Amino acid sequence: MRKYKVSVLIERDEDGYLVATVPSLKSCYTQARTMEELMPRIKEVVELCLQEEEPTPMVFEGVQQIEVAL
Repeated sequence: MRKYKVSVLIERDEDGYLVATVPSLKSCYTQARTMEELMPRIKEVVELCLQEEEPTPMVFEGVQQIEVAL
């Protein structure tokens, strides 16, 4: 059994849901109301995504918020 370590980005959307995404896996995301609900869900989604693809090698460097106007 191979073990993987991936970074998970967690944000809160405008409706109050926590949204977890895994940048190293395409379309790997889920949402929940609480962190207790979110973590088992994202682990399950990561396992499913890993059955379909290898993660892109990435090293977490940090998070920045920017503001743009259109």
